[in-house]
Amino acid sequence: MAISNRELLARLVQCEAGGEGDNGMRAVASVVMNRVHAPGGEYARIGRGNIRNIIFQPGQFTCVKEYVGGQYNPQNIYNMRPEAIHYAIADWALSGNRLSPLGTALWFFNPYIPTCRQNFPSQVGIFVTRVVNHCFYNPTNAYFQT
Repeated sequence: MAISNRELLARLVQCEAGGEGDNGMRAVASVVMNRVHAPGGEYARIGRGNIRNIIFQPGQFTCVKEYVGGQYNPQNIYNMRPEAIHYAIADWALSGNRLSPLGTALWFFNPYIPTCRQNFPSQVGIFVTRVVNHCFYNPTNAYFQT
């Protein structure tokens, strides 16, 4: 039986930001959906409006990988067992909602330090906000050339 888009997003949210509270999880769900609906650039070409294409795009989400650095990754979407809150956030994002301070953020990462770098990845994303442990980045004009 195939996993629904709702289930897939709930698992990704739990895996990527399960310990970061409602806003941390909403922020991650917002980025996923921003990529699904990106008006141009890499995500528009690869995603073609399909959440599965975005989530399973190689190299994007550590939680999709069963192995990281040659080691088994026990915290992957296949091992997640979402709870009501994860489904609620998936439903919220799939309904078109986004966490407002993020804008059109297409990237996030945890720098494991208190500060966020100005650009990520490279010059195609510019820092917009931090939500709990993750830094979020909106696309620059350079992104749309990717």
